[in-house]
Amino acid sequence: MPEPLDAALADLRDLLLSPTLNRAVAAGRRRGATPSLTRAELRPVALRAGTHLQIVTTDGSRPSTRNVAPGPDAETAVDALLAEPFGNWHVETADATVQLRVTKKGDAQVYRVAASRPVGGPTGHDRAKQYLLDPADPLFTAIGANAAKRRQVDAFLRALAATLPDPLPAGPLRVVDLGCGNAYLTFAAYRYLVDRGAQVTVTGVDVREDQRRRNTALAAELGCADQVRFVAGTILDAPVEPPPDLVLALHACDTATDEALARAVAWRAKWVLAAPCCHHDIAAQLRRAPAPDPYGPLVSAGILRERFADVLTDTLRATLLRAHGYRVDVVEFIDSQHTPRNLLLRARRGGGGDREAHQRAYAELTTAWPVSPRLAALLVSRP
Repeated sequence: MPEPLDAALADLRDLLLSPTLNRAVAAGRRRGATPSLTRAELRPVALRAGTHLQIVTTDGSRPSTRNVAPGPDAETAVDALLAEPFGNWHVETADATVQLRVTKKGDAQVYRVAASRPVGGPTGHDRAKQYLLDPADPLFTAIGANAAKRRQVDAFLRALAATLPDPLPAGPLRVVDLGCGNAYLTFAAYRYLVDRGAQVTVTGVDVREDQRRRNTALAAELGCADQVRFVAGTILDAPVEPPPDLVLALHACDTATDEALARAVAWRAKWVLAAPCCHHDIAAQLRRAPAPDPYGPLVSAGILRERFADVLTDTLRATLLRAHGYRVDVVEFIDSQHTPRNLLLRARRGGGGDREAHQRAYAELTTAWPVSPRLAALLVSRP
């Protein structure tokens, strides 16, 4: 339930000044107000003069670090940060994790989760895994996440972190997730980017209206309905305005991945993360067309043909993206023990090298292997 903002911030002040504080992050902005800082992070540090409160802030261009002594100096610094119109606070103490989000009405939506402390506590190299999104985040409770799902979220966020610049560019960051399904990775991207200080808006697209209603209700439950919205429609035609900076397409089936990549190119999106799934289209074409000599044995058996179709499909996709001005990395998404569909296409606009050379490489591949990728046809029809 929403709480009065002043009372919630007063409770937060006590946590920020408490000796049990582990870490706190403030980011985002409130409706109709913009803080002078894009992000602030607080944590205790041990100095020769004793434990101080370290405060790292950035205005979007340059970070600044200062260490303040406990007592009046720390209180003054904390009060100044609490006076900034940040939209989100994430506070971790030895006893609890607290998330505070300011609603569009100016109230506080507060989530409190008790810290789980193993007996004896980890020491040295026996530390718990450091996740990019706190396992105590209310998102995981809302989606009923188990350990495997948390690992997948963390693998996705690490791929996202490797794709985007650090620090993030100042100004709004627009994200679209095409074929978002139940949207737990959509929400994870939002949480992570807000925690990094981004002014982020997210649009999730799925063809099913019941998914749109479910995801919209979850956004309201998590207190981010103003920044995360969902539309029902096809990947090719769902309304998304203005064009996004970052396009996600995670496990979109078969040619749905091609449709997502084509829209990303048409939008001139700066960054693209696509985890392909189910490469039926090229596999079917390989069954109909004779293999070039001497590569017949590559596709003579059904299982070999399917695996080769996976490799050929994503090779052609990466080559086409490079021919359209993207630098593309093909990397592992998550260990294959969690999902057999573990490949990720990670693309950044610009720096892709000789576009004509990539176009020639694509032409040579499709001449040797007489296939017609769906992505190529879409890029012609939606330049």
